[in-house]
Amino acid sequence: MSETSLFHNDRETLFVDVILPLYIAKTYTYRVPLEWNADIAIGKRVIVQFGRNKIYAAIVHRISKEAPLSYEAKYILNVIDDNAVVDANQLALWEWISGYYMCYLGEVMQAALPAALKMASETKIAASENANLDRSLLSDKGYMVMEALDVAGELTINDIVKLLGQSTVFPLLKKLFDQGYILISEEIKNRYVPKRKACLRFAPEFDDAEGIRTMLDSLNRAPKQQDAVLGFMQLRKAKTDITRQDIMELTAVSSGIVASLIEKGVFVVEEKIVSRLGGEEVEVTSDFIFNAGQQQAFDQIKGFFETKDVVLLRGVTASGKTQIYIRLIEQAIKDGKNALYLLPEIALTTQITDRLKLHFGDKLGVYHSKFNDNERAEVWHKVLKGEYKVVVGARSSVFLPFQHLGLVVVDEEHENSYKQYEPAPRYHARDTAIYLAHLQQAKVLLGSATPSIESYYNAKAGKYGLVELTERFGESQLPEIQIVNVEEQGRKDQMFSYFSGILLQGITDALERKEQVILFQNRRGHTPFMQCNTCGWVAKCVNCDVSLTYHKSTSHLHCHYCGHTEPPVQVCPACGMPHIESKGFGTERVEEELELLLPQARLGRLDLDSTKGKYGFENIITAFDNHEFDILVGTQMVAKGLDFGRVSLIGIINADAMINFPDFRAYERAFSLFSQVAGRAGRRKHKGKVIIQTHTPNHRVLEQVIQHDYEGMFMTEIKERKNYQYPPFYRIIKLDVRHTEMQYASDAASRLANLLRAQLGDRVLGPEPPLISRVRNHFIQTVTLKIERSNVSITRVKMLISQAITQFGMEKQYKGVRISIDVDPY
Repeated sequence: MSETSLFHNDRETLFVDVILPLYIAKTYTYRVPLEWNADIAIGKRVIVQFGRNKIYAAIVHRISKEAPLSYEAKYILNVIDDNAVVDANQLALWEWISGYYMCYLGEVMQAALPAALKMASETKIAASENANLDRSLLSDKGYMVMEALDVAGELTINDIVKLLGQSTVFPLLKKLFDQGYILISEEIKNRYVPKRKACLRFAPEFDDAEGIRTMLDSLNRAPKQQDAVLGFMQLRKAKTDITRQDIMELTAVSSGIVASLIEKGVFVVEEKIVSRLGGEEVEVTSDFIFNAGQQQAFDQIKGFFETKDVVLLRGVTASGKTQIYIRLIEQAIKDGKNALYLLPEIALTTQITDRLKLHFGDKLGVYHSKFNDNERAEVWHKVLKGEYKVVVGARSSVFLPFQHLGLVVVDEEHENSYKQYEPAPRYHARDTAIYLAHLQQAKVLLGSATPSIESYYNAKAGKYGLVELTERFGESQLPEIQIVNVEEQGRKDQMFSYFSGILLQGITDALERKEQVILFQNRRGHTPFMQCNTCGWVAKCVNCDVSLTYHKSTSHLHCHYCGHTEPPVQVCPACGMPHIESKGFGTERVEEELELLLPQARLGRLDLDSTKGKYGFENIITAFDNHEFDILVGTQMVAKGLDFGRVSLIGIINADAMINFPDFRAYERAFSLFSQVAGRAGRRKHKGKVIIQTHTPNHRVLEQVIQHDYEGMFMTEIKERKNYQYPPFYRIIKLDVRHTEMQYASDAASRLANLLRAQLGDRVLGPEPPLISRVRNHFIQTVTLKIERSNVSITRVKMLISQAITQFGMEKQYKGVRISIDVDPY
């Protein structure tokens, strides 16, 4: 019998330490009314009042008989749950995140729980759109709430407290939520929907020999329409799902011809749900068979799992890593365990779902921030009950209440999208997943074509198992990579806007073969900055220390940090001259120039701006996959594991921007990004080609990319990391000091650095302004700590940092200064 259950049957006064979803340093203690002794349990939510009049749903963290010494404990107002919504493993994970990433438990709770599980005074309530619910079954108070929602649209919990004249409304709201009458959410987000494909079939009256003969006779005066019909008949001998594009490609008729046949009733359009990742690269049938390389890798992974908790699978792009993941997940389920499949991007999560559903059906759950909070709460409860055996999701999936976790797969483990930057907790999902697996005695498989330096170092050092897949799956071949010297092309008068003659010729050749092209430019917008050609003035954000980017789609200048917008200027406000020029280029500008150079090409764009709509990302990749675009211009979103069967050419327009970025990881990330982008080419039977434009054609990173030499990149990088005291040999902790006055921020950062230096010596660097030194009208100064990994207690270092920050916070002159801590910031 557990310690807590002993309390439930007696009449002693109990106290609970609760985690509040707030920025406070400690848990807070409340008193339990005697009648709820039997109901209280660790991991349940309780309703408490904090402050003068704020009400929160808090998580019970500890139960004791000890009253707090420094304040009088208030009573809890209610116990919400019949069963705990957070288990002991999750609380242990929260405590580890709080300690390792130096943040408060309340901040971890905010990140971990769906909004529907962390109700507070200002939480918004909306009526469900389910028309089948019978409101006559509701209590009087429930009916009052629903009537008020019909009138107001949405209410806060405080509004409902006033409406009903009682403070304990949470049990009523929980009941309404569980029964489907209301939605509890800070913001209703869009749900992932499956990919739909518009297929054609003959109308029933034309679906036999006699009907077809009659129909063809009626089209005697429309030979192009006859060609389209005959093409359709030829296609359906080989395939069942035929699209407009299939007919147009086979018969060379226009889209208008097919549209006319639909209008005449010859063809009927039928939408079908299809897999986004169909094609020849990897089979999606449940009975696929490994090739020799996959089988060897699978056996090696299982062998390493006998002695290692973490294994790194380094497999070149399109080598069939996903199939290995699926077989390992199947094995975990067979052993009575659950599995977590982590992906760095929501877009990839939605793509991979179709493939996994073929194997795991209703046992598969999906979890990411595109789901609204009520759907996320539903997934949470299903995982808690064990209804889902596999969960595929983005970084927040590590917080789900897994009961019997056996395997964690971290795909594309090198991606910095796994790192949470704002707000706290600033955790890395890969490292958190490894600790989660440790808590549950599960195994972890890290997968990547270009692993992070740290992971590969750990594998080489024997901390992780290392398995390598060096050949692509099936007949797919690694692409040919060609480096183009932009300066040399310019001297030969072979530069056309931002495109070399070589790249333009490659695009033209691909289009003539009816193949597709992806062009990569890692800068969104039209023009990165606008500058006066007379005095050098640059249009900057009023709130941030960055130049404004011109976006043609809105005809405005935008700040990518705070969202500020303003119309472009025609006359320089500094010197009064009308010599404002556009400098640099983003994806919009690339698209615009291509329209002029290749007017016959159909263009699409994939970046943060073009995917803002409800199903923006889905619509663009679906259209490109269906060959509605010939050329896709995109930022690094195009490098995230997408699979397009017709893509034969990749163009990297400006490699130098990535290589020369001021970051110690710049070369590693450039190699990874170029390799991943290159992996989008030739993923089926045909060998693809990659053209990289650069001013530094002999740069070592580019030479390593050409040779697919990850090992060479790793060896040069690891030597430099050791020489200059960077990870994996040193830990980095970054403290950002912010204030609305520049001198105040500078003075405060200097004081904090001195306090830290008194304890940690020359491990403390700075303060100095970061690359972007003002964001949202707050000036920033950064203090950086480099802590050696050997012979130093990181726990002791973090304690000293916390003490210095506490001492700093007690000094009145620095009131109003904000400090944010980022452990492993890069």
